Amino acid sequence: MNTRHGINWARAQAIAQRERRAFVEAMPTSRALSERAARHLLFGVPLHWMNDWSTPFSLYVDEARGASFTDVDGHRYADFCLGDTGAMFGHSPPPVARALATQAARGLTTMLPGEDAAWVGEELARRFGLPYWQFAMTASDANRFALRWARAATGRKQIVIFNGCYHGTVDDVFVDLVDGKPAQRDSLIGQVHDLLEATRVIEFNDLAALEHALKDGDVACVLAEPAMTNIGMVLPESDYWRQAQALMRHYGTLLAIDETHTISCGPGGYTKAHGLEPDLFVLGKPVGGGFPCAVYGFSAELAERAQRAKRDAPPGHSGIGTTLTANMLAMSAIRATLAEVMTDAAYAYMFALAERIESGLRDVIARHGLAWCVTRVGARSEFQFMPQPPRNGTEAGRQLDPELEQIVHLYLLNRGVLITPFHNMILVCPDTSLQDVDRLIGAFDDCLGELV
Repeated sequence: MNTRHGINWARAQAIAQRERRAFVEAMPTSRALSERAARHLLFGVPLHWMNDWSTPFSLYVDEARGASFTDVDGHRYADFCLGDTGAMFGHSPPPVARALATQAARGLTTMLPGEDAAWVGEELARRFGLPYWQFAMTASDANRFALRWARAATGRKQIVIFNGCYHGTVDDVFVDLVDGKPAQRDSLIGQVHDLLEATRVIEFNDLAALEHALKDGDVACVLAEPAMTNIGMVLPESDYWRQAQALMRHYGTLLAIDETHTISCGPGGYTKAHGLEPDLFVLGKPVGGGFPCAVYGFSAELAERAQRAKRDAPPGHSGIGTTLTANMLAMSAIRATLAEVMTDAAYAYMFALAERIESGLRDVIARHGLAWCVTRVGARSEFQFMPQPPRNGTEAGRQLDPELEQIVHLYLLNRGVLITPFHNMILVCPDTSLQDVDRLIGAFDDCLGELV
């Protein structure tokens, strides 16, 4: 029998064909809209990666609220993707929806601050422990700007990233280790600059590699998620960050922590929960309850150095910030999210559900005799096609199987359960119910029962 990750592959292929036919038959309106959109949208979708789902054509959404959404053909789904964290606190949280409606009637953008800006700055400092903050439209921009400030403040041009990392569309980070050697990611299109000139890439959890990358004193900062989440989840080893931060301080290198996904760890993110002390802190899509915005914070020392670098620079555009950055609508969304949505109670509820998912998935996997593992960080869980959780990007990348992932994802989707379109990430929000969780675990059990 031909098997793949313990799966009967011939049977899996037959199930995939069946599930595609079932999707096509159930989605006539989505199919019509996909055909209509193909006449004027590049690749037939608003953004090309919307084709990365497991479906034969795009699934079109009619309405999304809380932990569920309804498609244009009237099917309702329990949503465990939640906009890949953009809706980590549910679709259209009522406090955010009210704040946006109120502010929209009072003004959208002026290039000037309102009272919300002062409140948000105070709350970000209290919650995350960094005293100074700036804003962006997306986490990609926030990471991009954080790297600029780090280079300006240190006078160094090199950065260090981890193999398999993801920090949005920041050009500098599209460098991988291929057979142990740095290489520009071959999927990056239209890039004309040699990214290897200023980017060093190492494996996560490798302290010796980190020290080797830092020891010449030319690295401005290390940009990292505290736990990798976008190549399949990779957790730090128990003492890794304590020792890694000590190395960075020794060599005068800044630490920029991207918590856009790991904010699932608690109201203060992984940083507050585990005692990290970053110089820069980035948080994107969840901070506005799904409204496009991002924040990034500075330690007091770095803030002083960054402000001095700006004052010492010639007059003109710094290359940091856009016209709509920190608009009044975004500030109202951030304030409502921080004040009423990202609460201790919300996280406690989400953690309990995520623990139920983690144990439920493990039980199902064990019952079907598969050598797969389940990894969790706060409200975020993931099953991976390997017996033990990976310790770096190479190991995590090796277990990825997009074809198998899409079969599982489509099977779940056809039974009213949505998870992320890449790897196997599962997220809960304050509106997710026990019934939703049991529905997910039950559909997953049925899927493995057929595949095995």
